[in-house]
Amino acid sequence: MKHIAIVTILTVIGLAGACASSQETTNKATNTVATNTTSNTISNAATTHSAPKSDNDAPASVKAVFPDAQSFTTQHKDVSDEQIASIEKDTGSKVPDKDHHSYLAFSTAGGTRKQIGAATIVKVSGKDVVVVYDNKDGSPVIKEIRADGVPAPFLKQFAGKGHDDDLLLGADIKANGANEAQAKAITEAVRVDVLTMQALYGAAHTH
Repeated sequence: MKHIAIVTILTVIGLAGACASSQETTNKATNTVATNTTSNTISNAATTHSAPKSDNDAPASVKAVFPDAQSFTTQHKDVSDEQIASIEKDTGSKVPDKDHHSYLAFSTAGGTRKQIGAATIVKVSGKDVVVVYDNKDGSPVIKEIRADGVPAPFLKQFAGKGHDDDLLLGADIKANGANEAQAKAITEAVRVDVLTMQALYGAAHTH
């Protein structure tokens, strides 16, 4: 909600003689300050409450996941400080960016535009890991994960997992042919992303 400050200026007219020139100068200065104050207030409000950004493209790695999609929308949504604190407490890992990106895939088959999937990209040691999401009971769950050069048996373990799962290497996730350090880094990054998706888009509920 924008709050626009309305500045009312009361001008006293009728002073004569030597005071007239001084009064005119004072009024001009007051008007200038009032105008600048109002402009700054509107500008700041617009900046603070600007709508989430979006565009109509997606990286090639995301497009490859949705070959039947005719268009994509990139969503940029801010993760609040409170959400970041909660995610970092639960995972022991850092949230990489306040501006979280997700890619929505759309199909126009049959003449109707409908969403057919959503994905994110997490960066792990310079590698793009594509996390494809599905919806289960109003919460994001992993449908599949793709990453070049990472063993498929390791990546397949993430399918069907969401924010209620441990997503911990050595617990519900095993290395399964992946380098131990790489497997740990990917697991931690995916866990942060899953909790971020839940915080931003998941249905509110208690455990």
